[in-house]
Amino acid sequence: MVLVTGFEPFGGDSFNPSAEIALALNGRQVAGQIVRGVVLPCIFGQALVELRRALRRERPVLVICLGLAGGRNCLSLERVAINVNDARIPDNAGAVPVDEAIVAKGPVAYWSTLPIKAIRAVWEEAGVPVEISQTAGTFVCNHVFYGLMRSLARSGGRGGFVHVPPPGPGFGLGEMVRALEMAIEVSLSVAQDLRVAGGALS
Repeated sequence: MVLVTGFEPFGGDSFNPSAEIALALNGRQVAGQIVRGVVLPCIFGQALVELRRALRRERPVLVICLGLAGGRNCLSLERVAINVNDARIPDNAGAVPVDEAIVAKGPVAYWSTLPIKAIRAVWEEAGVPVEISQTAGTFVCNHVFYGLMRSLARSGGRGGFVHVPPPGPGFGLGEMVRALEMAIEVSLSVAQDLRVAGGALS
């Protein structure tokens, strides 16, 4: 079983492509595994409650959480989740946490366990716009990413987070859904990630 999550709309928007991608993948079979798509609330705390419920119910071998990055123009493979909630806008329950730990006395960060560089290589070959990102922000996306990796560190399994851009000409929802299918295929077949550069100068 593969679990893919997206988020409900937030910030006054009526549409979130991450939710649409998760729902489009729900029920598909990819690389011999059934995909379950779940839409999480864009609410600190409650999003992790719903994620953990899905993890217990599905017991996935792979988890890819998705979120919208409105200012980006490509798929962003997130490298690291950090232990902080620091919101510039309210979540969908009106909460605006500032400089709060996601888990008190928890690790400062968790690494993605997706083969992010292998996924990037496959996407680049297929013409998918992609980057390796060094920050998932400090809003509910990072909150869920951190909670996911903490859960997987205890239970086992592979997972990580991908930010998606707003759909546009030449790279719409259909292309993103296919890209996520490719990411699932790579994640289920590649045991050791590629050792190639993927850092940032600033």
